[in-house]
Amino acid sequence: MAQSRSPSPFPTTEMKKKQKQEYEQEQEPLGSLPEGPLVEILSRVPYRSLCRFKCVSKPWLALCSDPDIRKRSPQTLTGFFYNKGRFCNLSGRGPPMVDPSLPFLRKSYELVNPEHCCGGLILCRCWKSGHSGEDDYNLVVCNPATENWIQLPPCPIEAPYEIEEYLGFDPAAPSCFVVLVVQLVEFGEVAIYSSGRWTTVQSGWVNQPVPVGPSNSVFLNGTMHLMTHKPSIFTVDTQGKVWREIHIPGDVPETCAGYSIGQSQGRLYAWFIDDPNVCQLSVWALEDYGTAKWTLKHTANILELFGSHCRKDDEVYEMFAIHPDRNVIFLTDGKKKTISYDMDNREVHVICTSKNLWDIQPYIPCFAEWLSDSH
Repeated sequence: MAQSRSPSPFPTTEMKKKQKQEYEQEQEPLGSLPEGPLVEILSRVPYRSLCRFKCVSKPWLALCSDPDIRKRSPQTLTGFFYNKGRFCNLSGRGPPMVDPSLPFLRKSYELVNPEHCCGGLILCRCWKSGHSGEDDYNLVVCNPATENWIQLPPCPIEAPYEIEEYLGFDPAAPSCFVVLVVQLVEFGEVAIYSSGRWTTVQSGWVNQPVPVGPSNSVFLNGTMHLMTHKPSIFTVDTQGKVWREIHIPGDVPETCAGYSIGQSQGRLYAWFIDDPNVCQLSVWALEDYGTAKWTLKHTANILELFGSHCRKDDEVYEMFAIHPDRNVIFLTDGKKKTISYDMDNREVHVICTSKNLWDIQPYIPCFAEWLSDSH
């Protein structure tokens, strides 16, 4: 009986040809699809997916890194900056989508302190000497997605430790941003940076607000909304002409500390925890600016969301953000875990288990064209 021949351990000419064809197909994005339709398809892919596609091959890396594609790619919430220098992905997995240390700024500044994140841009206090206690810091606005940045001229209000600085930026109108500087002591003047220059205006707020800080502010419809230490929101437009005070809805006690504001789907939201022991959360949406009409959108027991039966003395629960495109909110206990909660299907997901989270600010990448005088 004839013996069967074992396959040769060396690749034949046909095998080499087949391997070459497979390699060439891998190197061509989507095979023979014309570049025009391919660019149009990828420009509609979310940023997180584009980042994953870069791992396919070198041509895919080059294609998905193309500025024209990234600029048109729809962006949504990617993660959160926290503790003024750390970043947490929304998925809770993998390396940060951006480098939270902002290394491109550290080529020019020895110390970089992120203050406020808005619309994909970050407002930073930067020192060239590296001493954060000195007064001679510079205000810098940067875009971590494109690594472009601009140093602002000196602010006309000279009170570095008695002011709060707020950034306002709308990716839908990327040609300009706004920086608002509010005096906290001897309140009266407000400085507004826009279109390359500072303008100082007298405050139009009737009562003296004490803002909670940049992480509790919203820039929406060309207006800055500042959360204060009493249950109300102070607003001012980018020209410093329209000043308002909007009261938080519901029976919020003056001493309540568990309230904040955010924006989602083009509307202003407010929320508060009415009892630190019961931990009942109420989420409201502002339906009408003219009448300051709020609508209660959702209520939830925070202890149940975190799987607890009672609140311990050292636990401080907080809702710190709402998703800009979905009915999803984000909460933390500050020590053990941070979760997302879908208000529609009532699903809870753990996104972070880092301890001591504070000053948490949502981040949405922006690849729009930058100003001509930026670095």
